[in-house]
Formats: sequence, C-alpha cells, structure tokens
Amino acid sequence: MDMTLTRAEFGYVQRLVADGSGWVLADGKDYLVEALLRPIAEGAGLESVAALIDCLPSAEPALRTAVLEAMAINETYFFRDVRPFDALREVIIPEILAANGGRRLAIWSAAVSTGQEPYSLAMLVSDSFSFVPFVTILGTDFSSATLQVAKQGLYSNVQVNRGLPADLLVRHFHRVGLRWQVNDRIRQMVTFRQLNLIRPFPPLPQQDIILLRNVLTYFDPATKAAVLGRIATVLRPGGYLFMGGAETTYGIDPAFESVPVGKTICYQYRGSNGANGTDSTRG
Repeated sequence: MDMTLTRAEFGYVQRLVADGSGWVLADGKDYLVEALLRPIAEGAGLESVAALIDCLPSAEPALRTAVLEAMAINETYFFRDVRPFDALREVIIPEILAANGGRRLAIWSAAVSTGQEPYSLAMLVSDSFSFVPFVTILGTDFSSATLQVAKQGLYSNVQVNRGLPADLLVRHFHRVGLRWQVNDRIRQMVTFRQLNLIRPFPPLPQQDIILLRNVLTYFDPATKAAVLGRIATVLRPGGYLFMGGAETTYGIDPAFESVPVGKTICYQYRGSNGANGTDSTRG
C-alpha cells in the first residue's frame, strides 16, 4: 500500500476527527493515520489509505464512522492509576453515603473504551458497599465498536493482567476459552450507553461521581470548556469529578474547585458564584 498522504488528505482526516470526536489530531501524525486506517482501506478493497480518504466525502456514513472509531484513543486498563479508586473507597463514597443516609449511589464513567473502568468501579462497590440499595454505574463512549466489547466483558490474559489484582480476577471473572469474562452480577451493575461528549448530552440522571479521565487532554480549549459546562449540569451538588493525573479544570472553568483527597485530586462544582446549592465544604 502507498504510505504517502498529501497535506490535503491529512487535513481532511484532521477535520473529520475534530468534527466527529473533538480530538485534535496534531500535525506530523501521518504515520498514525496510515497505521490506523490501513486495515479499513484493505477491508474496503481500496489500494491505499489515500484512496480511502479520497472517497470519504461521498462514502456511506458507516465507513466514515469506522474511520472515526479507528482513530479513537482506546488506552484503558483495570484500576488505572489506583489512587482515585483508593480515594473513592476510603473517603468519597463513604462521605456521599453518609450525606444521603446510605440510600443511593450514582456513578458515571465517561469515554470508557472497552469497559475496564466501569467494571473496576462495579467491583469496588460490590466488595466494599454491597449494602447500598440503589447503585447505578453508567459507562459511555462515542464508539459503538468499543461499547460492544465492553458489554461482553470478555478480556484477554494481557488485559486482565493490566491492573487487576489476582483475587479480584478469581472472585469476579470466569474462563471462556482462552479469555476471561466478567461475571454476570458485576456486568449487570453497569449500563453502557453511546454518548459523544462534544455533542449536547441526552437526558441523564444526576450523578454523585463522574470520571472523565484522560479525555480532555485531546480536546482544544473551547471544546474542553463546553464539555465541562455540560458535565456541571449532570454532577449532583456536592458530587465529585475525577480527571486524569495530567488534566485540570484550571484555566478552563473556574467554577470547578480542586479538592485533594488522599493521594489524588478531584473537583467539585461551586457554580458561578462559588456555590452550587451547597456551601464550600466537602460533601
């Protein structure tokens, strides 16, 4: 296959990705486009990635969707950066339950890719807070392909060996051939739904905890601000937002206040006047 893209071809992919997912594809990533789109070009019977790009403006929506999903960043693993999970178990979930009488807990894991994060949350809640009568865990992603994998909850040895403690593998998974599947009880705790963060959100219930980790780093400043503004409408007063270790709301949305918890940082929404229906204390 031809390995050379013109500036115009690469620019078209940049615009397609930005419009479809919000991800800013930096200049000089021609090699990445070639590597990720080559299988799609071959599957479509086209002689090169350039030929694929040339046909996209008039192609069926399914082909453009396949290109967008191929370009998505799908790096994830169980209990990724364990510190937020420690903070949830030891401080934040007990605090939220104390505030509502232990009645309910709602968590949203955004941009879940193949589902390891929401399943990690489900295992944490199942093992430490099984007494809570109403628990909802929502996992969303813009990619229908990765959501199908997430719903199956079926993972390779390599995937379960990334971040998953051995005792949790034994307790919450079973073997299916050469792979491991999340047990039904844990899978049933998670509802997966397709949602594109850069579009207006569909109606969503208020969430006590939102995990939006390692997502905003790929967006431009205006898109980051828009996403955080929509997140604020879904986060329950006194609720917590988690972002990636290299991400921050600083300089994007001043209505979010950073809150150190244990060895990690999370955020609470204080509203434009410094409060979101609550005082400025935690919880």
